[in-house]
Amino acid sequence: MENWKPLGSSAMLLPGEGLAKRMRNVAYLHRLKEENLLFPYWWQAGLTGSVNTKRNDLHGGWDSQTSHIRGTFTAHWISAAAYTVQSQEDIRLRAKLEYVVKEIRRCQLESGDGWCFPIPPSYVTGVRDGRYYWAPLYVCHKVLMGMLDAWRMAGIPEAAEVIRDAAGWFEAFAEQTPRELLSDMMDRQETGGLMELWADLYGFTGEERYARLMRLYERPRLFEPLYRGEDVLTNMHANTTIPEIHGAARAYEVTGEERYRKIVQEYWRLAVTDRGQFATGGQTSGEVWTPMNRQANRLGDQTQEHCVVYNMIRLADYLFRWTGDKEYADYIERNIWNGLFAQGHWEGRALDQCAEPYEPDRGLIAYYLPLHAGAHKAWGSETEHCWCCHCTLMQAHSRLQEWVFYQQEDRLRVAQYQPCRVNLRVGGTEVTVEQAETDLGGSCNQINDTALNGLERPAYWSFDYTVTAADPVELTLEFRLPWWLAGPPVCWKNGEEVPLASAGGWASLRAAAGDRIRLRLPKKLHCWPLPDEPGTMAFLDGPVVLAGLVGEERMLFGDPSHPEEFLKPANERVWSMWNPGYRTFNQPVGFYLKPLYQIGRETYTVYFPVRPYPAVEWK
Repeated sequence: MENWKPLGSSAMLLPGEGLAKRMRNVAYLHRLKEENLLFPYWWQAGLTGSVNTKRNDLHGGWDSQTSHIRGTFTAHWISAAAYTVQSQEDIRLRAKLEYVVKEIRRCQLESGDGWCFPIPPSYVTGVRDGRYYWAPLYVCHKVLMGMLDAWRMAGIPEAAEVIRDAAGWFEAFAEQTPRELLSDMMDRQETGGLMELWADLYGFTGEERYARLMRLYERPRLFEPLYRGEDVLTNMHANTTIPEIHGAARAYEVTGEERYRKIVQEYWRLAVTDRGQFATGGQTSGEVWTPMNRQANRLGDQTQEHCVVYNMIRLADYLFRWTGDKEYADYIERNIWNGLFAQGHWEGRALDQCAEPYEPDRGLIAYYLPLHAGAHKAWGSETEHCWCCHCTLMQAHSRLQEWVFYQQEDRLRVAQYQPCRVNLRVGGTEVTVEQAETDLGGSCNQINDTALNGLERPAYWSFDYTVTAADPVELTLEFRLPWWLAGPPVCWKNGEEVPLASAGGWASLRAAAGDRIRLRLPKKLHCWPLPDEPGTMAFLDGPVVLAGLVGEERMLFGDPSHPEEFLKPANERVWSMWNPGYRTFNQPVGFYLKPLYQIGRETYTVYFPVRPYPAVEWK
């Protein structure tokens, strides 16, 4: 394998959309109370004391005490908090994380048999025996996932103890459960990513017990037809299977067995390459995979589950690390802007109201991203819903820095154009590379280039790079040439325009300590048709999907290969900022469009029929 090393552990987001989302996520992690996160665990371990009055602040929805998957929300909180404290100094959050982990360890010791979970073990054995409980193995996976992240990302020793003793429980369970019966359990419910967890632990510790558990938690009834290249995904629940494929991916990395790699590659081909996708990058509706290249009839109010977006980004990351192919980085970019950013931590501007209240309106998490005409986002509350997508919201926005930079020896690949700083070693030298979005606005308080030449909104993205090191050093910077690129990129090094070498979808140049580089990526509007209804299409500005501010489907007239002929920038300049909106023109009825990730409470439509301009006879 090519083995591109991700540099997320030494990267830090800089001011931009990603950092704004991350900081809202950190604030959310802080607002959640330890006693409410821990209540399901205390309850299961008999440590709540005599509870005979209703507590109105306990979590509701999927984290309520009547839910079969209670406590899963806490497990994802642990994972998100671990990633957060690993990448930024946050003493308060670390203390909170350590307390939660230590209390779960206390609950485990109270049980006496390794059980550390917020549900009773009878849920797991009950599913094995044919009774219905909602996804107890899924709950177990998430708890152990959180503990592994707390151990390796935050260095909390109690987390390692929880995992060690819980593995003993699963080994005992495996001795009592025939292979076919375990396969039956996997067919009945979500089991999460237990295989990936055990593979991670095998890679992290080298202990054979985890390798044995990894193979036990394969799903042969899924893996075998995938290995043969058979499409078994259509109408299958997507987010049940993606974590299982993560397991195959991690198993390949820790064993080197090509069988696992082929299963992962076939899954990607069947789920993405051959299936077609919505303009946003999603492929599911109603939580199931759509039929091959037949998405038109699946536009609805349950399109694109957030959990699927996050987990498919993680799968693309696996494949990118193995191959360095830009198609996976393109996929991640589209799903960040039109999935993670469009469905999580939305915040309006206080000035949008121009009246009370002065606090901006906010939306925490949209479980789905509806794509039918007249759609609106349904935002979940902070503690009353606690959906699975609340869980992946916390994780995803603690990990945005992970997908920006990758290294191979003295080559640094810029996979995502998100402002970010990374520290790496080239040879024996410590090097820092910063990627910052160029300030294209220009202050409205002084005469500058924007004042003299900024007649219209720039049709490009521009990023500045600085390379710093204490000693002389050189490295190759490799920039992704995204699918939406409207022309050759332009590059300046230390103020002089320089050529870029291009190969395999990447443009590169050599850089040394002290160099300052500017990269300009031309962009334009693109139409993205439905594969089975090519006359119906969405519009993208670079990688960003635009949403029409209308409550119904409207016919547009124009040439789809030149959407700039019927869409123009709208309200493009405010103070020192360029606004990203558009408006239609030369249409029977006009309307405005804005980036889908900026939609909050508005009713919107993404797909529109586009027809040639009708002929007009003049008399």
